[in-house]
Amino acid sequence: MSARAAIFTAYFVVVFALGLLAIRRSHDETDYWIAGGKLGWLVGGATLAATHTSAGTFIGTVGVIYTVGWQFTWLVLTIPLAYWFMAAVLAPRFTRVQKLTLPAFLETRYYSRGVRGLSAGIILIATVVYVQAQIVAGGLIANTVFGIPTEWGMIGFTAILLAYTVLGGMVAVVYTDFIQLVIMTVGAVFAVPLAVGRVGGFGALFDSLEAIRPTFFSWEGMPVTLLFTMGLAFFLGSVSTPEKLVRLYAMKDMPAIRRGILLAIIATTGINLLVFVLAMVAVVLFPALPTGDLAMPMVASAVLPPLLGTVLLAAITSAMMSTVDSLLIVAGSALSYDFYQSLIDRDASPRAKEIMNRVGIAVVGIAPVVLLLSGVGEGELVQFIVLLFSALMAAAFFPSVVLGVYWRRATKEGAIASMLGGMFGTFAWEIWGDPAYHAVLAGFVISLTLMVGVSLVTPRPPATAVDPFLP
Repeated sequence: MSARAAIFTAYFVVVFALGLLAIRRSHDETDYWIAGGKLGWLVGGATLAATHTSAGTFIGTVGVIYTVGWQFTWLVLTIPLAYWFMAAVLAPRFTRVQKLTLPAFLETRYYSRGVRGLSAGIILIATVVYVQAQIVAGGLIANTVFGIPTEWGMIGFTAILLAYTVLGGMVAVVYTDFIQLVIMTVGAVFAVPLAVGRVGGFGALFDSLEAIRPTFFSWEGMPVTLLFTMGLAFFLGSVSTPEKLVRLYAMKDMPAIRRGILLAIIATTGINLLVFVLAMVAVVLFPALPTGDLAMPMVASAVLPPLLGTVLLAAITSAMMSTVDSLLIVAGSALSYDFYQSLIDRDASPRAKEIMNRVGIAVVGIAPVVLLLSGVGEGELVQFIVLLFSALMAAAFFPSVVLGVYWRRATKEGAIASMLGGMFGTFAWEIWGDPAYHAVLAGFVISLTLMVGVSLVTPRPPATAVDPFLP
């Protein structure tokens, strides 16, 4: 076994061991889905940052910058803005009534099990889209590290993720996320100076970029309208994606939430700026890659010293795993807690609930691999798959969540119309719309319009649904 393979094997053993240890701390569904709702700011902020920093960052962002140029980096500015909104505007009211899932919150606020079932279905559909992007990145890394076919790499990474997530639930996820954030940060911090030194320093890096790709620092790589609407997708999606919202329930109080979100802002913004530099190095050293998604694995394997290159590849792996495990928890809870227990068997025994919790996660984890092996979603840049997920979450949930805790007039009919209209509007624009505008624009405008319009023409919600959030 090579040194690189040995390091990765040791890493996988550690995360699997954490899954085993987490079993002892998961006593009920509150522990399994939101880690007991007792996380402090350090672990809570770390798991929030690790969930945000996905393969979309290390593979996808680098891949898009490699392909279109520096302008995509401006989207990093949406991250602190989105997290500020979450901490200052949304969290104080959203967390007044603690729930285990986003669909459970929507059922309470919109007094309808139908709303809960619909939101769970949307989460399942969108999560399969997002997990596909992460699994593609895992396959690329496995090919780079172990030399195995990408398809087998996707299967292997998914198996490891399912093992520790199914075993330990959210407890396992948050502590592996903490370790994974440390690995991501260390890998990026040490990789940047060595990679820049490889091309002769920053001065030589900029000169080489001008010579190799004169348009790299121009605005020609992507329409400004598309860039702006992509930023809108990142902002709205960061606020309303269920794997982030459920972290608000997992942290113990508002001071922990505010400090944790500050940590997440610092960590995610810093990592994004570091990978931007690595993208520039990739353009100089590998100007003719067949796809931008290969840029970061090439820097890690061919530019950096073997040990540090392995650490950076482990960081990319950590980014992918820390996001997928969170998505598996969210989607598994939607299938088990919000579908099975809420709509099919409301009197399920504790043992039946425990089995369905784990079956739900396994089903959601296996489905994206099956789709990829069947050719669905193959060939897309990772970041564009991530953006589609953000657009779907923004269009489906931003109006119903934010207006739900700020507007007493928001009704269940408005929420249902908003979620359905936003989801179908996003998909329709993605297929038939003007490519100069991202699909989130159409989906969000439709969703917000339906939320307000339908709510105004339907009966007011009962006070029992509104008063807990707007006393």
